Amino acid sequence: MSSNFSFERLVEIMDRLRSEEGCPWDREQTRESLKPFLIEEAYELLEALEENAPEKIKEELGDLLFQIIFHARIAKEKGEFDIRDVLEHITEKMLSRHPHVFADDRVTSSEEVIDRWEEHKKREGKLKESVLEGIPRCLPALLRAQRIQERASRVGFDWERAEDVYDKLQEELTELKKAIESADQQEIENEIGDLLFSIVNISRFLGINPEDALRKSTDRFMNRFRYIEQNAKKRGKRLSDLSLREMDELWEEAKRTRQK
Repeated sequence: MSSNFSFERLVEIMDRLRSEEGCPWDREQTRESLKPFLIEEAYELLEALEENAPEKIKEELGDLLFQIIFHARIAKEKGEFDIRDVLEHITEKMLSRHPHVFADDRVTSSEEVIDRWEEHKKREGKLKESVLEGIPRCLPALLRAQRIQERASRVGFDWERAEDVYDKLQEELTELKKAIESADQQEIENEIGDLLFSIVNISRFLGINPEDALRKSTDRFMNRFRYIEQNAKKRGKRLSDLSLREMDELWEEAKRTRQK
């Protein structure tokens, strides 16, 4: 690979952008101002992965990498660390957490790998008081619930059968109906939360990522709704001119055709 397209070259580009002779916009950025871009780039990469589009994945990986280099450069300016420290730290971490690959330790399953990983994190001080520590609060709510349930499951706090989770779901649905009848807004919120938590549990038992499932369902809804909009336009009508029955018919038509 040409040196013009090396990792070091990218770091040099960032250094230039943040220099006195660099870009005014890049020089103005802070950790706070970059937060939305970091999240946006991560989700754009996720979208590219779901589309299984190699060129798009390549592009979005680069955009996300640039955000990492940007944050490392800001840290360097503050005298905290630089990108080389980041690389050194992650390299040492991967080596220490994979003794079954880089040392003499032996494991026979991915479950054992996860157990060893948690043991290493404890020794590193990452899980000081609870096995649930270290799961970011800023994760999407469904994903955070899944990660918490997985952690609890590893120490035996889990349902034994999927059927038990189905029963729990029915129980939560019944409690939600009672809360709605009581018109207690706080209780309704609590029960909706419990119901969603139970749905995450079912998803986990069935090997489904609830965050992915909900995102794909939302995409399907958008596609089918656009189908209704497009057909209303073809009829020379606004969407608000259609009756609910007409919209339902178009919705079912969308489900039967390309709007899967």
